[in-house]
Amino acid sequence: MELRFVGKDPESGDHGCPAVWVDDETKDLVIQGVNADAETLARTTQDSPLPNHEGVIRLPQRMIPLLREALDGAEPQ
Repeated sequence: MELRFVGKDPESGDHGCPAVWVDDETKDLVIQGVNADAETLARTTQDSPLPNHEGVIRLPQRMIPLLREALDGAEPQ
């Protein structure tokens, strides 16, 4: 697996959350983030059931530039 680190929240300090990577082979995005709170989970599962093997994370707005960079790096050639 070839994960390319794109970056982490510049306000995260010494810990690495949230962060984003691109799998250069599959072009999947890999995202580390804060687990969503109960209210967010309740709202999101109204639209899409949450299987046991999945989770909902919340990323701060300041991560948008890093997500754009990751998405650009994952674009099909």
